Amino acid sequence: MAQRVRDVMTANPCAVGPNTPAHQVATIMRDESIKAVVVTDDGRLRGLVTDRDLTVRILADGGDVSARTVAEACGAELASVAPEDDVDRALMLMHSKELRHLPVIDNGRAVGIIALRDLTAEGNPDSVSVVPVRPGPTA
Repeated sequence: MAQRVRDVMTANPCAVGPNTPAHQVATIMRDESIKAVVVTDDGRLRGLVTDRDLTVRILADGGDVSARTVAEACGAELASVAPEDDVDRALMLMHSKELRHLPVIDNGRAVGIIALRDLTAEGNPDSVSVVPVRPGPTA
């Protein structure tokens, strides 16, 4: 029987509003030892932001980052899965879109986050040891 996203996701993800200062989100990530938070607006998912998003879309621009919001760090495209989806579907989606985190959505609301490490043998002893890897140059 296929494993469900619900079985491996982190429930009750940390959520912030789109106008939350980016530096505040970075502080939350540090203090909670997490790499991703969901961005919600009136309880509805608006995006997902990772520590890498903050680095690449906010910090790398330079200048005064104190006025920048988390909405500026969110990617344009948002992929997600449902709690009842097969773990294989989540893994294929993450591989095809080169993602390490996916929000888990139920009736438009974020109910969890699934991380690539949740789907690999390292984070999930019941999983198959499959990690998407880009092929290197051939000799």
